[in-house]
Amino acid sequence: MSKQDLEKLVHAFVFSKLDYCNSIFTGLTKKSLRKLQLIKNAAARVLTRTKKTDHITPVLRSLHWLPVSERIDFKILLHTYNALNGLGPKYIKDLLQRYEPSRPLRSSGAGQLTVPFVRSKRGKAAFCIYAPNAWNKLPEHLRMASTLESFKSGLKTFIFNMAFYI
Repeated sequence: MSKQDLEKLVHAFVFSKLDYCNSIFTGLTKKSLRKLQLIKNAAARVLTRTKKTDHITPVLRSLHWLPVSERIDFKILLHTYNALNGLGPKYIKDLLQRYEPSRPLRSSGAGQLTVPFVRSKRGKAAFCIYAPNAWNKLPEHLRMASTLESFKSGLKTFIFNMAFYI
């Protein structure tokens, strides 16, 4: 089987399952995320014909695949961008509120979101809490991206660099 056909199969059968509703994975334990990562690692090994004893990080880097936890963040931030720019459903936009300080501050025009207060650790995994936290950690040039394509490209580069180089 050719590498291109094998890649199509991996995307069809593995990535489609990992990416489907992966924004609900924000509350998963590290143990559960590790199991999902092992599936992704196995797919990378099959695709690149890498031995099980070889280190997986260079393989993931060469394929330009984000680790599972970073892929979840990527998808959530993509939903957030879409909602804030009128490209997503209204019910998601209603969960997000732009940060508007009571007086002029340098952060006024930075495109940040208000993070609601929550007491429980489990509550921090809710979209209305997790998304603003992740959004506010982005550099300002990403939050202010003018097009969806420029945002996606910049976001993947930013998250990829954070995952593999820092």
